[in-house]
Amino acid sequence: MEVVERKGCGHPDSICDALAENLSRDLCRRYQAAFGLILHHNVDKALLCAGRASPAFGGDRIAEPIDIYLAGRAAALQKNGGAELKELAVEGARRWLREHLHALDAERHVRIHPVLRPGSAELQGLFEGSAAAIPRANDTSIGVGYAPLSPLEQLVLDLERALQDAGRPAWGEDVKIMAVRTGQDVTLTISCALIGGELRNLDAYLAEKAAIADLAAASAAERGFRACRVAVNAADQPEAGLLYLTVTGTSAESGDDGQVGRGNRVSGLITPGRPMSLEAAAGKNPVTHVGKIYNVAAQEIARSVVAELAPVRRAECLLVSQIGAPITEPAVAELRCELGRGEALRDVRGSIEAIVARELAALPGRLEDFVHGRVALF
Repeated sequence: MEVVERKGCGHPDSICDALAENLSRDLCRRYQAAFGLILHHNVDKALLCAGRASPAFGGDRIAEPIDIYLAGRAAALQKNGGAELKELAVEGARRWLREHLHALDAERHVRIHPVLRPGSAELQGLFEGSAAAIPRANDTSIGVGYAPLSPLEQLVLDLERALQDAGRPAWGEDVKIMAVRTGQDVTLTISCALIGGELRNLDAYLAEKAAIADLAAASAAERGFRACRVAVNAADQPEAGLLYLTVTGTSAESGDDGQVGRGNRVSGLITPGRPMSLEAAAGKNPVTHVGKIYNVAAQEIARSVVAELAPVRRAECLLVSQIGAPITEPAVAELRCELGRGEALRDVRGSIEAIVARELAALPGRLEDFVHGRVALF
């Protein structure tokens, strides 16, 4: 049995992850422009409190806006306080919302509340001491990763992207897919916030649900799952007028709150049968915070071992940091590998250790990948 889940970018938890990470990237670029280096920050605490909405066919209104709190620690850009930081946080959040949620009005439908204050002297000192050397871990933390993705995991990733790329105006970005495989039988339970302003009546709503189910079934067949059951917006009760209908394409308008770290892991998935960390990677600084860096590194190490060493069929990587130690020197680096039949660990052990050493040594050089969003975190 296998269970895999993914939350789309319009899910309230994903919105919080995205806005926290977007703020970290904006801070990094602003610090680099102003000071020539990245200053201490960790802005991985975001909370979304749903508003109130009155959706209807043909569209209706938002009665009370969504409230989003962006909280964390960040070195001030100016000596006169954090006003510029707050402006940066608000502008960046509204920019992301405009770019990713097509039916949400980022000015009228959302209130942004930035709460940013300087970090402790101890952590700032640890961070500043890393500027001219190998960065030192600012936490004792765990990072985990695995490879390769299973066919079901790949299906869930591909299907969520296909739903977002379908170009259907009535489909909101708040998508959640729960996939359960028992033997070769697969059940896909999909929730997708449909947008009332793009639908004339119940028949149009049901037609969009059917289109989502057809896309899911076709995606499953392409991945080799012939026996696939699909349920879309399973809580609907059309006879009672209860439908997953929204104004903005996200349940954040009235139905669901959100928080950083409650959604997808660095793999892009929620996989209870795989090793997972509870760390919220989004929003942590990319220089010293191993809660972010090690989860990405563990995933990359596992992928590299499988891709480069033919005898290794599957790999799991565990990294443990110790606060104050160089990020290139974890307290624990463990690889668990499944080898092909007839293969011996002694024949690949040296190669595995070399890959681990190479990937760890490369961590300081990956900073710009984080800053410019070339690393997927959720």
